[in-house]
Amino acid sequence: MLGFTIADDVGLALFLAAWIAYYLFVERASAGRKGLNGLMNEYRLRWMLEMQGRDNRIVDSSLLMTIQTSTSFFASTSLIAIGGTLALLRGTDDVLKIFADLPLGIASTRGAFEAKVLGLTIIFGYAFFKFSWASRLYGYVAILIGSVPPKQSSRVEQKRLVAIRAAEMNIVAGRHFNRGQRAFFFAVAYLGWFVSPYVLIGATALTLGVMWMRQFGSDARAAVMLIVPDDLTIED
Repeated sequence: MLGFTIADDVGLALFLAAWIAYYLFVERASAGRKGLNGLMNEYRLRWMLEMQGRDNRIVDSSLLMTIQTSTSFFASTSLIAIGGTLALLRGTDDVLKIFADLPLGIASTRGAFEAKVLGLTIIFGYAFFKFSWASRLYGYVAILIGSVPPKQSSRVEQKRLVAIRAAEMNIVAGRHFNRGQRAFFFAVAYLGWFVSPYVLIGATALTLGVMWMRQFGSDARAAVMLIVPDDLTIED
């Protein structure tokens, strides 16, 4: 009824399968803990454990505020993206002509185009909820940091317990933020569907490869895993 072809169905199925498979491997599989996100979770824990031993926690509050500001920015960007996708529905005829004239473009029906726009809107809506929830969770982290007993307190176990809770909340907030960014990345691949299902498949494979390399083969991960020799010297 919408005018989708078998290639469209296959392309969409592969797109969703790639998203779900990446999520399961990075967040659910034990091997995913060796990725960049998993390694950074260990540093989130170290951060909170170090925080409990500081007299002045202004540095920790400043770092958390910076992270929360970045999260709020992405949440606002998601709302703008939602408005942009809905605006596409007003110029459906013009957009269809543009995509049909592209080298790899395939003629699409109005119903199919509007369904694709709705799908893109859903992706950005999902990203908005993830970013906004992550921002809220970072606020909870700030509350937990504020409830950690001072350094000189004799309540050692209580201090460590609340610090670990703050670390776990920090990890959860980071997890939702990562899911929001993942939605942005896959939204870029999804745009290929407006040209043709074959472009969607290629863009999905490319996006999946780039995200995989960032998690398991990037210079950022190498920096986290860096082992510094004892005799390292810095020359002028």
